[in-house]
Amino acid sequence: MTTFPRLALTMLALSALAPGASAEPTPAGRDWPHYNGDPGSTHYSTLDQINTTNVGQLEVAWTYDTGDAAPDKVVRNADMEVNPLVIAGKMFALTPKGRAVCLDAATGRELWVFDPAGGEPVRSRQRLRGVSYWTDGKERRILLTFGRYLYAIDADDGSLKPGFGEGGKVDLRVGMDRDIKTISVANVTPGVVYRDLLVMGSTGNTPGHIRAFDVRTGKVRWIFHTIPHPGEHGYETWPKDAYTKSMGANNWAGMTLDPERGIVFVPLASAGMGNKDFYGADRPGDNLFSDSLVALDARTGKRLWHYQAVRHDIWDRDFPAPPTLVTVRRNGRDIPAVAQTSKSGYVYVFDRVTGKSLFPFKKAKVWPSDVPGEVAADSQEVPAAPAPFARQRLTPKDITTRTPEAHAKAVARLAKLSNRGPFDPPSEKGTIILPGIDGGANWGGAAYDPQTGLLYVNANEMAWTITLKKPTHEANATKGRALFLQNCAACHQDDRRGSPPEFPSLVDVTNRMPLPEVIKTITNGRGRMPGFGGALREDQIASLGAYLAGKDEPEEAKEAPAWPDPDAAYVFDGYHRFLDDEDYPNITPPWGTLNAIDVSTGKYVWTIPFGEYPALAAQGVPTTGTSNYGGAVVTAGGLLFIGATQYDNQFHAFDKRTGKLLWHATLPTAGLATPATYEVNGRQYVVIAAGGGKNTEAATAAKLVAYALPARP
Repeated sequence: MTTFPRLALTMLALSALAPGASAEPTPAGRDWPHYNGDPGSTHYSTLDQINTTNVGQLEVAWTYDTGDAAPDKVVRNADMEVNPLVIAGKMFALTPKGRAVCLDAATGRELWVFDPAGGEPVRSRQRLRGVSYWTDGKERRILLTFGRYLYAIDADDGSLKPGFGEGGKVDLRVGMDRDIKTISVANVTPGVVYRDLLVMGSTGNTPGHIRAFDVRTGKVRWIFHTIPHPGEHGYETWPKDAYTKSMGANNWAGMTLDPERGIVFVPLASAGMGNKDFYGADRPGDNLFSDSLVALDARTGKRLWHYQAVRHDIWDRDFPAPPTLVTVRRNGRDIPAVAQTSKSGYVYVFDRVTGKSLFPFKKAKVWPSDVPGEVAADSQEVPAAPAPFARQRLTPKDITTRTPEAHAKAVARLAKLSNRGPFDPPSEKGTIILPGIDGGANWGGAAYDPQTGLLYVNANEMAWTITLKKPTHEANATKGRALFLQNCAACHQDDRRGSPPEFPSLVDVTNRMPLPEVIKTITNGRGRMPGFGGALREDQIASLGAYLAGKDEPEEAKEAPAWPDPDAAYVFDGYHRFLDDEDYPNITPPWGTLNAIDVSTGKYVWTIPFGEYPALAAQGVPTTGTSNYGGAVVTAGGLLFIGATQYDNQFHAFDKRTGKLLWHATLPTAGLATPATYEVNGRQYVVIAAGGGKNTEAATAAKLVAYALPARP
């Protein structure tokens, strides 16, 4: 794979350089006005009142309880991942049930609440990571998504803006070039605001169009097709009719803006959805622009350049977070650059304007698929530098030694799996993927410190298995059971027990959710679950609901099980971590790391294990590292603030230059979110959302917790 044919540098990229464009985007300071701090997603603040000399004095300044925590360990409704905005002393955040709240940022006092659900119960998990803010100096708007709608509300009182769309909201399904009954659209990460445009992607059962909405009217001003239409660049890398029916290649991770140059950087997901993430027989070819970083002219949506990291992805190796604007020092000059982290454990660094990689690439070893119908790409490439921040293959020395029994079982199990490396295709016997499906890097993204030139990346190191199987066709299955096995079992398992917490159990689901709401959820989707209203008929959805409720189906349904896709060759067997009998990773620690990388040289300045399992720490085995979700904040005060660790409920402050832990506090539950820091009335605060949600043995919460130095008398 060569780089420059896919970079496709154009004169339009050069024309984006306006006079004075050498200035960098303004970092966060007194306010935290953007998702991840600033348009460049640097996670950086110029505040230094809290610093390395006094951080040990931090105390809780206030706590705000959203009331959205769910005691039910199956529903796990408090997956609170929001990165709050702070503007002129007011904080704007989303709760786990999708409500927008405005707080006094100095006290946590609630000022207003907007409920997009209109008071209806919200029982499923809502992964909502933030809102967008726009002002023209006179009017101030908050833009947010819930379900299939984009809302515009008044930042001063939380009221809907009636001139936006229809009554203050826009149906995101409209304009997708598909029958709206056949798709479901949602959005977990806020869009970026450029002038009077909101640029955003989507997730769900949908094509991955990138769209720019007019912030005043809600009208679509431009569209970039991530699954190319006839005549568009990359069309030949898909089947000819893919643009009419394929889903995926979407932007769920969020995007980054260089406002001075008018460039928006869009990381895109894999080409498939659900089973098709791992079996791509129906989409032969490279599948541009899946797994690509695409630079677009923010004014028009025209492509400036792109780079595709994985061709014909069958491993779900998408870019999971917004890229980070950085500055690379080379030969005595500064190069404005953009750094993109990946699930695969690599950092990609490009010149922002030209798309040229600032580090070399090398060819990766690839293998053909042995699954009938699948044609894996014949070549792939990976960065030669920086070195990967997570292991790339499970070797004999990496097998767990936690106990002799665990080691022996892991060795025996591994011997039955395919384990050849990062581009080993999914198989019927099962294939090891390391880093796992959650990364490597995840949605929290990297933090960049312009003072030191260091890029901070928190990473997971856990192996998973990917297994394909022929679809199950049970001889005596009811219609509802057949529909479940074909459409739901990949996530919720054949026995409906799921893979909590990501995929909840559906056993006795109607004891927790009324059947009409189950039907509504199947039809419309909710959270990360796509809707099936377009793929299934009403009678099929009714049969599926009856099966989940344990109710008798209509006689005509019993007589005709009607497998919905009898010709499907292979399906995904579900999400499985490579764990031992006590649910610890089957590899040696570290199971999670925190890394500081010099973006100019590609060298690692420091790496430390990140997180611990309390049960193992009690046995004298601390700091093994754990899975971690959410990003960091880096400050001019010399600090790196981060929660993220899955099991120990800790909020940490590290010395950004050395990685030394300087302070930590125990949160009500895990802070699986990116914090924010800001100043009000001369006092600096740092706030983080604590929701838990990924530890099935721990209580959830749904709180914002703010810390500050002791108030002066």
